Amino acid sequence: MAMTLNGPFTIQVLTAFIREELGKAGFSKAVLGLSGGLDSSVCAALAARALGPKNVLALLMPYGENFSADMEDAREAARAFRIRSLVVDIAPMVDAYFAALPAGRVRIGNKMARERMSILYDISAREKALVLGTSNKTELLIGYGTIHGDTACAFNPLGDLYKTQVRQLAAELGVPEKIRTKPPTAGLWAGQTDEGELGLTYAELDKILYALVDERESRADVIARGFKKKTVDMIIARIKASEFKRQMPPIAKISTRTIGHDFLYPYDWGK
Repeated sequence: MAMTLNGPFTIQVLTAFIREELGKAGFSKAVLGLSGGLDSSVCAALAARALGPKNVLALLMPYGENFSADMEDAREAARAFRIRSLVVDIAPMVDAYFAALPAGRVRIGNKMARERMSILYDISAREKALVLGTSNKTELLIGYGTIHGDTACAFNPLGDLYKTQVRQLAAELGVPEKIRTKPPTAGLWAGQTDEGELGLTYAELDKILYALVDERESRADVIARGFKKKTVDMIIARIKASEFKRQMPPIAKISTRTIGHDFLYPYDWGK
């Protein structure tokens, strides 16, 4: 299973990608949400290398005091890569909304993710910067993210790296060890962890996803490797159910050149 990265080469590709995507749109600066977790720390490190630390702004967006340890990790990552940072507490906005419309923790978690993205896009306008995505391939494939929340961005350097590959890259980039080894969490409620919510480790999940997606193995072949049928079926169901999150909203075709159908790239710009 070829999931081991060539670290220096991958860093070279991804830093070039960041510079090129910003350049295409006429920008030179990036903003990102820095949670104190693995993915956002890796993105911060890549952006700092690609653009220079002064051209990267990290937003730390806690919900009150609930995630103080994560915020300290985020501050440590910002210091490690010498990037600018700004703290915005989302609790007043989120609490004001749910004071009128009470909800359970899933809706509150989704609102928190979207509130953070709303703030990121507002600050990106102030900074004349683009929003850098931090979702990895594992999360995108199983729909483990909030549409118009943490999955929203201008472009995403990590979207073709599985979670275990992001961890490999983190060591190459010098991400602090305690960030590399801490349990992954979406930071949506106290005590929440990704692996606890998913019911399996990222190591096992990535092996199954790699077999299904990259190696194009059948369900039967993956089960024959020794993975539990129930687990494989759950992953396949999540891939299928979350396809809408990986696509632009479909447009009904009326004209001869429809966005997403026939007009797929700006080949005639400038004419």
